[in-house]
Amino acid sequence: MAKAGSNGENHHKISRKNYEHELNKLQVELIKLQEWIKHQGLRVVVIFEGRDAAGKGGTIKRIIQVLNPRICKVVALGTPTEREKSQWYFQRYVAHLPAAGEMVIFDRSWYNRAGVEKVMGFCTDEEYWDFLRACPNFERMLIRSGIILIKYWFSVSEEEQEKRFISRINNLTKRWKLSPMDLKSRELYTEYSKAKDEMFAYTDTKLSPWYTVDADNKKQARLNCIHHLLSLIPYKDLTPPPMELPPRKDNKGYVRPPLDEVTYVPKVY
Repeated sequence: MAKAGSNGENHHKISRKNYEHELNKLQVELIKLQEWIKHQGLRVVVIFEGRDAAGKGGTIKRIIQVLNPRICKVVALGTPTEREKSQWYFQRYVAHLPAAGEMVIFDRSWYNRAGVEKVMGFCTDEEYWDFLRACPNFERMLIRSGIILIKYWFSVSEEEQEKRFISRINNLTKRWKLSPMDLKSRELYTEYSKAKDEMFAYTDTKLSPWYTVDADNKKQARLNCIHHLLSLIPYKDLTPPPMELPPRKDNKGYVRPPLDEVTYVPKVY
């Protein structure tokens, strides 16, 4: 897969037909990448961060849609327990790091401390600054251990975020995505911007850079992010050749139980 070009202003809309076509091509490449990760025993960590309603979840969904959940796992941790709060901050994330032949996607990560915890006052100033100082060293340790670490920040404008919040309110299948914390983050848009800028100043390093995804257009953001992810890990096509199904064995002697003894799901549709 060729490397993605440099980001430029590109606001044209992509048709659903073209989107589905390109997504299908990229998902085929994701399967090839998955098999390469398994074959080579690679350990891959992909971090997805960004504002609420920026489209992280939709992109992750399209990545894992075609992949083997035994190889590609998604980690989305909830609020830490009292016990976890007493641990070394990175400890509960370390437990989810990949073994050989695995890719782990963090739907939000240890960067919670530099974002929501900082803005909402869920950590002390001392804990916050300790995180910013420790994080580059922590990530350097991971990379030196052989982990491939990739970090994405999904950027969405204030106007587009507002539209998506309203859409979630009006759609019963999406309303669960909107929490009181999301509404609070809407009020504190500028504070989150400042926190993100400070986080980048400390953790956007040459060894472990942040890749920003322009996410005002969801479809384009998904395609651009997946294309870029594929460009970062060189892989070979290990697709097996087509197989021939062998003939079934003779079922002589097998008697199927009576159908009226089986409890079927009602055919409502």
